[in-house]
Amino acid sequence: MGFPDEHLIPLVDEGLGNSAYLVDLGDGRALAVDASRDLRALRAAVARRGLTVAYAADTHLHADFLSGAVQLGHDHGATVLASAAGGRAFAHRGLVDGDEVDLGGLTLRALATPGHTDEHLSFLLLDGGRELGVFTGGSLLVRSAARTDLLGADRTEELARAQFRSLHRLAALPDDTAVWPTHGAGSFCSAPQGAERTTTIGAEKRANPLLAAPDEGAFVRRLVAGLGTYPAYFDRLAEANRRGPAVVVGTPPLPELTAGRVRALVAEGGVVVDVRPAAEYAAGHIPGSVSIPLRGQFATWLGWLVPDTVPLAFVTADGQSVSELVWQAYKIGYERLAGRLAGGMPAWLADGGPQATTAFVAPDRAGGRAYTDVRQEAEFAGGHVPGAVHIELGDLAHRAADAPRGTLVACGHGERAMTAASLLERAGHTDLAVLAGGPADYAAAQGTRLVEGAEDSRA
Repeated sequence: MGFPDEHLIPLVDEGLGNSAYLVDLGDGRALAVDASRDLRALRAAVARRGLTVAYAADTHLHADFLSGAVQLGHDHGATVLASAAGGRAFAHRGLVDGDEVDLGGLTLRALATPGHTDEHLSFLLLDGGRELGVFTGGSLLVRSAARTDLLGADRTEELARAQFRSLHRLAALPDDTAVWPTHGAGSFCSAPQGAERTTTIGAEKRANPLLAAPDEGAFVRRLVAGLGTYPAYFDRLAEANRRGPAVVVGTPPLPELTAGRVRALVAEGGVVVDVRPAAEYAAGHIPGSVSIPLRGQFATWLGWLVPDTVPLAFVTADGQSVSELVWQAYKIGYERLAGRLAGGMPAWLADGGPQATTAFVAPDRAGGRAYTDVRQEAEFAGGHVPGAVHIELGDLAHRAADAPRGTLVACGHGERAMTAASLLERAGHTDLAVLAGGPADYAAAQGTRLVEGAEDSRA
């Protein structure tokens, strides 16, 4: 018999592919596990139940989001629970392997599970001596385990071997023990695609290909072979979390900027980020602006493609949520938000500002150009247009010269391709077109078939 569902509230960030958890302890208090700095969903859940967050547990120094633990300590007086080995520079209760925390009827036991990071802890939730579930963070995931290359290529194999031992330690728990990972589908911490966010020890012993590896060497080869690229901002956030993110009161403001102020910011080295839908950007945009449509994946691509060291000005569409934009930026440590263009593109044009356009073409009108695919390696290998040039979007700013001139830029639907086109335009490319659709749409319209594999995949 597992933990009652009504007492465990998963809080899923679909964009980053992560889950935080809120545990209702039954006495008006709650435990939060791996909460991000964007606490809007957690605050709503707490308010609905009339809870106070008494404990905020972090499994590791997250690379893909800023922790909300410091904020919960400020707002609720929560005790922050984290690895003593993490060297955190703020008030917390440092835990080592085997330490237990009395939650008032339930117990939380720290399990050292290094691999994803050195200081990684899993947290086993106990009712007396019975294992209810384990918060596995970036250790055991649904059908996978988190990547081991975040501390550098020279540590990847060593940490993969540690991950092997950690997964087998967790696999020794009873089969009916619930597994509550932080990283899930959509995370660049190597979680596979799929709808399941939670699992059980027994299910993973039956179906996790890493646990099926016959020995440690095979496990390491299998894990490392599946590592793809990851966003550039991952390299910055572990240290930011060690120091502790600044406390934020309310939603940070996003001031309105005149067209003249936007021009001045660009002259001073700032970047204009256009968050409107791809079709609106294509129809007319500020030359040199970066297109990153405001959607679930906005934070990922902002953190991958735009520096956090320069002021950012935004172009928004009518009806887009300013608070959503701000919190997606803040949860990955982007705080130099200068503001947004007041009145949008009409105000820019009325002030005499120049405008650029980008062709956004349907699959049946997209032939006759070189085809540049900016999806991830695994996506490309799963099926691509014959003869396509492959450059991952995350690499494009450094490889713009490898893209054919006048190319058709494509991804899965069009959003990433529009971002790619904006980067190519900043690098001096002209006469670009973006595919409104994906490779299957293009192949059907052009009377060809997709091919699989990575051969001939790079420029």
